[in-house]
Amino acid sequence: MKIFENELFYVEVEKSEIPWLKIFTCKPYRELSECDEQTRTAILQAMLQIETVMIKYYQPKKVNIAMFGNYVPHVHIHVMARFEEDSFFPEPMWGKKQREGKLNLPDFDEFINQIKKIL
Repeated sequence: MKIFENELFYVEVEKSEIPWLKIFTCKPYRELSECDEQTRTAILQAMLQIETVMIKYYQPKKVNIAMFGNYVPHVHIHVMARFEEDSFFPEPMWGKKQREGKLNLPDFDEFINQIKKIL
């Protein structure tokens, strides 16, 4: 689900038990180094803004930021709030499940509203 878009990038929600957003460049660059300076600056700034709101709103144990692109060769950044009680912690969300998650988190829609306001 896309929650924000401008001429340089867009932000999508990754369906998950944890708060997880992905920032994509509009132009399908394969590598961050291929991005023009304006796009690179914009997506990195968006990443920092999302991380800041995520920390304040959810108070996670850790925020994970990842850039893989092995399956989707299009520059994108994953921003994930991690909690000791989530199903995979301390493994990555792509790792081996450790337990059944027991999360009681603040309203995700309110988090999304806050993200839309800052972007």
